[in-house]
Amino acid sequence: MPGTTPAERDALNDLLRRTGARDQKAFEQLYKATSPRLFGVCLRLVGDRAEADEVLQEAFVTIWRRASSFDATLSSAFTWLVTVVRNKAIDRLRQRPGVHVATDIAWESIVDDTPGPSSQAEDSQAYGRLHECLDELEGQQRRSIREAFFSGATYNELAERAKVPLGTMKSWIRRGLMQLRACLGS
Repeated sequence: MPGTTPAERDALNDLLRRTGARDQKAFEQLYKATSPRLFGVCLRLVGDRAEADEVLQEAFVTIWRRASSFDATLSSAFTWLVTVVRNKAIDRLRQRPGVHVATDIAWESIVDDTPGPSSQAEDSQAYGRLHECLDELEGQQRRSIREAFFSGATYNELAERAKVPLGTMKSWIRRGLMQLRACLGS
């Protein structure tokens, strides 16, 4: 989780890995360790406590079924969990007639964690580098990438909002991601 020590992150990664191996005790510990923060993500996105409970329950069913696909070399366990929860919440929001998924959510404030000094230094360097690279992108490209990845907007939705052809939007995002990858050196 953000703001945790490397040992705590490793422990959470291990719980998720063991959950993927169908270890029910690990799944229970994973739920206890993460459900309060993940509920906060759900609540922030759907805006209703009862609905947030349902989304969280659906998310943990998916986590149980898909935990074996978790790869600690690609992301931390908490990032993977937040992604599952966020996708479930966005799916729920899209089921509401006439509801537009919010794109102006302050994602940094969803999980209220204060990092420790070592984590803060490490995270601030990576975060700062990402922002530097994002700032190098053209404005519309940067906005499109943020909306696609942080609000779950589809290419079609983004093209409609920007009033550009679908192919143009796909090109903007693809080129932007290539620029980010080059900038970040990965």
